[in-house]
Amino acid sequence: MSEGWLTLIQQAFRLLFSLDPDVWSIISVSFAVSLSALLITLIPSIVLGFLLAFTRFPGQWIVTNLVQTLQSIPTVVIGLLAYLLLTRNGAFGDLRWLFTQQGMIVGQMMICAPVLIAMSQAAFTSADKRAWETCRTMGASWLGAVWVICRELRVPLLMAVIASFYRIVTEVGCSMMIGGNIQHVTRNIPTAIALETSKGDFAQAIALGLVLLILSLLLNFLLGTLRGGSRPRSH
Repeated sequence: MSEGWLTLIQQAFRLLFSLDPDVWSIISVSFAVSLSALLITLIPSIVLGFLLAFTRFPGQWIVTNLVQTLQSIPTVVIGLLAYLLLTRNGAFGDLRWLFTQQGMIVGQMMICAPVLIAMSQAAFTSADKRAWETCRTMGASWLGAVWVICRELRVPLLMAVIASFYRIVTEVGCSMMIGGNIQHVTRNIPTAIALETSKGDFAQAIALGLVLLILSLLLNFLLGTLRGGSRPRSH
C-alpha cells in the first residue's frame, strides 16, 4: 500500500476518533433516518409476511407477486416514485416533506417493507404448521401464537431485519432524490461518500465507508452468535 493511501486512512481514523462534527452529523442523520424507517415498517411487514404464509385470502397471489416485484425495483426508481408523491403538485405535497428527513424515511420505508415482507414470508413458510395449531389448541391467543412462532424463527427473522436495514442504510438513489443531500439536514453516509469522492476528499469518504464496514461486521457477528446459540447441543 502506498504512503498516500496510508495517510488517507490515518486521516479517516482521525476524523472518526476526534468526533469531527461534520462526519458525525452525517452518521447521525443516516442512522436516525434508517432506524426510523425500519422500526415503523417492522411489525406490519412481519405480520403481513405471517398472513401470506399461514392464511389464504382472495388476491393473495397478487400481493405476493407485488411484494416480490417491489423488492427487485432499483432504489432510484422508488426514489422517483416518492419524489412524485411528495413534490408540491403530488398527492402528499401538502406535507412539505420533500428534502426533509421525514421524506427520506418515507422513501426508505418503501424500500425496506418489501424485503422484510418477502423474507419473513419465506421464514414463516418454512415453519412447521403444527406448532401454530398446537399453540391455538392449548388456548394461546392469536398474537400469543404468533409470538411463539416468531421466537422459534428468531434467526431467519433477524436475518430479514438485518438485510432490510443494510439495504436502506447503504442505498444512494432514493436518499439523493428525496433528501437533496443537504448538509447537517439530509446528508447521510451513502450520499456523502458519493459527494466527497467526486470532490476528491477521500479521507472523509473512507471514514464513512469504515462506519458501514464496522456495522456490517457487527451485524454479521450478532447473527453468527444467534445461529450458534440456536443449534441443538450434542450429548
